[in-house]
Amino acid sequence: MTLREIVDKSRRIVFFGGAGVSTESGIPDFRSEDGLYRQKYDVSPETMLSAPYFYSHTREFYRFYRDKMLPLHAQPNAAHRKLAQWERAGKLLAVVTQNIDGLHQAAGSRCVFELHGSIHRNYCLSCGKFYPASFLAEGSDVPHCTCGGIVKPDVVLYGEQLDAPTVQGALQAISEADTLIVAGTSLTVYPAAGFVDYFRGRDLVLINRDATPLDGRCSLVLHQKVGEVLGELPSYLPE
Repeated sequence: MTLREIVDKSRRIVFFGGAGVSTESGIPDFRSEDGLYRQKYDVSPETMLSAPYFYSHTREFYRFYRDKMLPLHAQPNAAHRKLAQWERAGKLLAVVTQNIDGLHQAAGSRCVFELHGSIHRNYCLSCGKFYPASFLAEGSDVPHCTCGGIVKPDVVLYGEQLDAPTVQGALQAISEADTLIVAGTSLTVYPAAGFVDYFRGRDLVLINRDATPLDGRCSLVLHQKVGEVLGELPSYLPE
């Protein structure tokens, strides 16, 4: 069965995506051969993106964060746009994403569960005041609120818990889906990788450049670029 045939008959699609969904927008992924985690730093990216490092080496954290984690000029690609169209057409229930770039919303998706937070939400640790990503990007040192508190990105760092309501919403959507499309993820980061186990629907589809532990469980596996695959499918919107 082709992906077109699966999508044609589906009425409750959930899309579960990782960093590979945004690589076609020019944002590097993490674990591929040329990914962020393969680059050489004095301190590993995993360490610099951890909660202990943020609180103990805040200035160094922000130096790395501004350099590598704020792709504010990136634009949605064909995958982001097609998913937003499917949502408007009533075929897609939700997007569950491990990405923090906000490109699904930029493309028009409304029901998006951001498991790891978003670079576009930042808040003062002291008073909770909100700041946009541009506030961090335009600075050159540790960002401080008008109250004097440190401003922290609303992203889930290593050592922090996922947001409980976001997790609950994502798992509910996955459990209600008739088709789950898993794309652009190595399925090696937990707890997010375990979310697939909540799927009870008919067709499980994997779109990823490299093989994953999920390949043997899928109705269809496509080792291709996500945007190229989804871009060929109909929008299902009325002409």
